[in-house]
Amino acid sequence: MSTESITAVGPAPAAFSHSRSRWLPLPVLLAGTFMVVLDFFIVNVALPSMQAHLHASSGAIEWVVAGYGLTNAVFLITGARLGDRWGRVRVFTVGLALFTLASAGCGLAGTPEVLVISRLIQGSASALLMPVVLSIIGVLYDGADRARALAAYGMSMGLAAVSGQLIGGILVQANPAGLGWRSCFLINIPIGVLAVAAAPRLIPESRGTGGSLDMTGMVLATLGLTAIVLPLVDGRAHGWPLWTWLSLAAAPLLLGAFVLQQRRLAACGGTPMMPPALFASRGVTVGLAAQLLFWSGQASFFLVLSLYLQLGRGMSALHSGLVFTILAGAYLATSLRAPALTMLHGRRVLAVGAGLLAVGHLTLALTVADVGIGGSVLALAPGLALVGAGMGLGITPLASMIMAAAPPEHVGATSGVLSTMQNVGNAIGVAVVGVLFYGAVSHGFAGAFEVSVIALAVALSGVALLTRLIPAQVGS
Repeated sequence: MSTESITAVGPAPAAFSHSRSRWLPLPVLLAGTFMVVLDFFIVNVALPSMQAHLHASSGAIEWVVAGYGLTNAVFLITGARLGDRWGRVRVFTVGLALFTLASAGCGLAGTPEVLVISRLIQGSASALLMPVVLSIIGVLYDGADRARALAAYGMSMGLAAVSGQLIGGILVQANPAGLGWRSCFLINIPIGVLAVAAAPRLIPESRGTGGSLDMTGMVLATLGLTAIVLPLVDGRAHGWPLWTWLSLAAAPLLLGAFVLQQRRLAACGGTPMMPPALFASRGVTVGLAAQLLFWSGQASFFLVLSLYLQLGRGMSALHSGLVFTILAGAYLATSLRAPALTMLHGRRVLAVGAGLLAVGHLTLALTVADVGIGGSVLALAPGLALVGAGMGLGITPLASMIMAAAPPEHVGATSGVLSTMQNVGNAIGVAVVGVLFYGAVSHGFAGAFEVSVIALAVALSGVALLTRLIPAQVGS
């Protein structure tokens, strides 16, 4: 949530908060939130169908996932600044309209290129609407009402995340109007149209006093991240030509230029995307590194699990979605307890969560090595339950520790950088794990999945170790 001062435009928030209609904006805000989170997860079980129907390469399928996270990451902070300057409801409505149109583009795509471009636009649109939702909630509600609104916001995100694979499986299996995987995107259109029409009518406008847009920083960050993700996703399929190595070599130069530009902008009194003062806190620096590593194992795991279940084991999209509910159930069980446990035990909860994730991935590796693609899928249940439990225990304390370590004057910026690192981690994780998975798939899907989850176990072990570097006072 932005910490900038807030100026109301339209009905005054104080008067609005006591009116009977004060809850009317919340369903509109939650509809946008639910769609954005759902679309990150719903595609996982539909990927094999997309690839078959569009004759798409493995690289294109990776871009469907990684591209969404990448464009969301690089435009997220800019989206928050645009809301402060141009009006949060206006930016929310524009982002939601663009997201709905991009969903139509995905659902009607006749080629892999159109699908990938539409997903990139979807990610950009989600970066416009998501950061202003919390700001709008902060303006419209206070006290107990704000707590209720935030609880509803968190619940909508959690339900979208844990139900995404199952909803996708049901839609692909039901094949409404013969649309198959396309229905996973086209389902957004009626919801989006209604929300776009309702937003300016039901939500009072507000603005903040955010600084100027850091366009140079956004361009450098976009180029630097793309220079990493693009060759990792496309390089293997093309035999690692020279441009892939040149791109990877350019990435640290571009990101280094981004860091220097951010420092110069801050020194001149500007408003950088990532204020250098944030990184004076060891808790923030180590926490953001852990955030990047932790989330590199989320989207990538969902991707390879779906490919293993459907292409390796020949399961339908619906049955694959049902397997994901094992993970989802464990996630819900631990995530509900995570906030209270974090208050009591601090960073130890994150260490346990990351450890459970690592053990879960190793358990899956051993199970897959034993059953291959012919044994009962129920053999995967213990590993999936451990992975889900670890996710539920890891997400809340990681965010809480980073925010607790942030300088008070940079809490808003820290929140934006936190979300940015989450999406960067998702994009890079898909790219790196995709290289491992598709590089090993010639030896069978079971072996490729095994290699992937072993790599993820190593990454999550790194997160557990990083928690020891977070200062003890930041949640001991």
